[in-house]
Amino acid sequence: MDLKDIDLNLLVVFNELLMERRVSAVAEKLGLTQPAVSNALARLRRLLGDDLFLRTSRGMEPTEYASQLAEPIGYALGTIRSTLNRRSEFDPLTSDRKFTVGMTDIGEIYFLPGLMDALARQAPGVTVSTVRNTAINLRDEMEAGHVDLAVGLLPQLKSGFFQRRLFQQRYVCMFRADHPRFGDALSVAQFAGADHVVVISPGTGHARMDETIERKGIQRKVRLTVPHFVAVGHILSNSDMIATVPERYAMQCAKPFGLRYVPHPVALPEVGINIFWHAKVHKEPANQWLRGVVFELFGGGA
Repeated sequence: MDLKDIDLNLLVVFNELLMERRVSAVAEKLGLTQPAVSNALARLRRLLGDDLFLRTSRGMEPTEYASQLAEPIGYALGTIRSTLNRRSEFDPLTSDRKFTVGMTDIGEIYFLPGLMDALARQAPGVTVSTVRNTAINLRDEMEAGHVDLAVGLLPQLKSGFFQRRLFQQRYVCMFRADHPRFGDALSVAQFAGADHVVVISPGTGHARMDETIERKGIQRKVRLTVPHFVAVGHILSNSDMIATVPERYAMQCAKPFGLRYVPHPVALPEVGINIFWHAKVHKEPANQWLRGVVFELFGGGA
């Protein structure tokens, strides 16, 4: 097939269908009618000789061939978009750029206060939005140019991505400062006998810590499980429960919630917290600038 036979707009519709999985959502996003989207899909099906998407109860599911096309087409469209929108330089003082950053709720608690303070001084017109690493297909969204940076422990971002280490993260035990049974240290026996609040966060570094504790044969008395860290400070400050949390999260929460944290009695591995970006924005001035700000604020720590 010759490239002259392909209308680039058809590939744009294809890429959006991969993201949205519904004709109505793609039509709204691209400012088209639903018949126009359906017509574009029909043309692409004829050109490529494949159904590409099948209607199911979950929406438009890609065929095996469409899944094979997803990454190269997404990369190509992202490269074209990045090239057309590229500026020879980026001036943070005058820019009104909106950045989207992938991070967990812990990331929002730890990174955003310092980052937004720096942006208020260096780039007053720049805005930031965050997305949960576990709530979207982060790899696809970064390849498509919808997410500029991601921060965390993200082993799925390998081929096609750059990364830079910010710091090593260790885990600690946290509980209220006036806890009746625990002081400056915690034994394994005390840890096992305590009532625990546990954050269930699949696909994250914290999930790996929970798995390590279980592999060591330590049975915790789990009184409460929650899907995120946002409420943990409030919960611990009003109970005798304890929690295994990242140290930098504990640093942010200890004083505001009247908590304290001690070294973890279980030998847990440290995890590396990195900043990630896609290869196609490696030389993009605005992305380079934001990466530099993040590393200057948070990088280089052990």
